[in-house]
Amino acid sequence: MDAVGSNIVLQHRTGELFRCIPKMNDDVNEEWISDKTRFAIDGLKYQRLVAPMAKVGGQLVESTWEEVLFRVAEKLRQASGTSMAAIVGTLNDAESTIALKDLFNKFNSEHVYTEGDFPIESGGFDLRSNYLLNDRLASVENCDALLLVGTNPRYEAPVFNARIRKAFLHTDIEIGVVGSHVDLTYDYEYLGDQADVIDDLLSGKSEFSKKLSAAQRPLIVVGVDALKGDQDGGALLGKLQRLAEKVRGQNKETKVLNILHRSAGQVAALDLGLKPASALESVKKSIKLVYLLGADELKFKRSDFADNAFIIYQGHHGDAGAEIADVILPGGAYTEKDGTYVNTEGRAQKAYPAVLPPGDARTDWKIIRAVSEVAGKTLPYDSIQEIRNRLSQIAPHLTRYGIAEESGFLKQALELGAQDILLRGNKSLATKQKSLEDFWLTNTITRASPTMAECVRAARQHQQNPHLDPLTLSASI
Repeated sequence: MDAVGSNIVLQHRTGELFRCIPKMNDDVNEEWISDKTRFAIDGLKYQRLVAPMAKVGGQLVESTWEEVLFRVAEKLRQASGTSMAAIVGTLNDAESTIALKDLFNKFNSEHVYTEGDFPIESGGFDLRSNYLLNDRLASVENCDALLLVGTNPRYEAPVFNARIRKAFLHTDIEIGVVGSHVDLTYDYEYLGDQADVIDDLLSGKSEFSKKLSAAQRPLIVVGVDALKGDQDGGALLGKLQRLAEKVRGQNKETKVLNILHRSAGQVAALDLGLKPASALESVKKSIKLVYLLGADELKFKRSDFADNAFIIYQGHHGDAGAEIADVILPGGAYTEKDGTYVNTEGRAQKAYPAVLPPGDARTDWKIIRAVSEVAGKTLPYDSIQEIRNRLSQIAPHLTRYGIAEESGFLKQALELGAQDILLRGNKSLATKQKSLEDFWLTNTITRASPTMAECVRAARQHQQNPHLDPLTLSASI
């Protein structure tokens, strides 16, 4: 449910999931998982897409795989490469992502985007060290000065936040926060919520800058949302790169700058060369064919694209993307397919299916492979091993499972970050998730979960009546 990549065990009976428990992995999640990961699995039972659908007379009606595949293939053949775009959601596995990218490349289209955003400036997504949590999740337990920028790890990555709390309880760690003044379950020095705080840290005006400079193992952890927006995000990333180089000093073992992502599929998408969402803005109105692969978070409207654009939605839940689609291709959720996921520290991990996709839903990369064959642009892989060989051709680390490889080109990233990119205003670094009610409904699965809906209601009631007896609160739910 987040980008930590917590290892889990799924228990099921007669094809129905009924329990999710943590699997021990000291490097990633130790023996913990977040409550959302544990209890959101009931969302996999509801609002599922279980059959292909096509729009007839303005209404989506159930169809057959043969009909929808030929319809999608026909539209692909009719579109030009410059007028078609693929947008990949933030929960997708690497196999389906590369299959869709390969398909669009065969149609001479480079318009393949990830729904997540990341700056293009300051080296941006071209250099892996710019978008990873470079020092690893466990390193926070050994650091002596931590700066959190534009992130609320308590809700964005609860298991990582537990490591920070452990360090706070057992070491003399100094923690500073730039962003929202929220309860992180440990004490910290609040520095403000504007980007000009980073300038004060760079110039040495801030008292916390002295603590960072004096630290033997300093870390800066910045939330990916703080880097959104092309120019302003790039400017902030550049400033943080310079600050990281300043406080790193002669300590070559610590990279200092670390990006904390919020979604499970974002790092793999950047590894595979997908463009960030902000790059789509300049071309949206010229797009006449849109392929949404589980893309629901940006909540696109038909009016965002060219008039009469043909929209294909492939995914596992009937969410925002399915509402605007002309054709729906039902895919499998993460519990129903083999898949490769890369966590925020760049560690590739292999997932296995616990149950089969419901109804006529199919594994995502196989659907894309079938589309390519019908469209006359057959993709060169027929098995999971063959598509993983394709992954290793593009980025070999994607099939070195369990290993968080060192990111290279740190020097080049710092050189690009040294270029002055001006902020268009004093960028706010306030976080989206400030209170408990913001934690539960963050993707298609959690939004379909009755348990998550009850948790939101309980959180709101507690916010309105903080002294209410928990037993009374649970009874009201």
